[in-house]
Amino acid sequence: MNDLPQQIGCLVRKYRTDKKISQEKLALLCNIDRSYLGRIERGEVNITVIKLCEIASVLSISPKDLLPDL
Repeated sequence: MNDLPQQIGCLVRKYRTDKKISQEKLALLCNIDRSYLGRIERGEVNITVIKLCEIASVLSISPKDLLPDL
């Protein structure tokens, strides 16, 4: 469970790059700083459920898609 932030971050990056969205654009659409989004993608921070849902909404996916199979 310790690597959960890293797993979520990898999934955020995967869906973002699959949709060809830059970190800067996703951060802007989610109303967060680009450097914070980078920290999310590297698994350096624990994001809130609210922020996870906002990111999923912008990426047009379900929030559960950003959660790894445990």
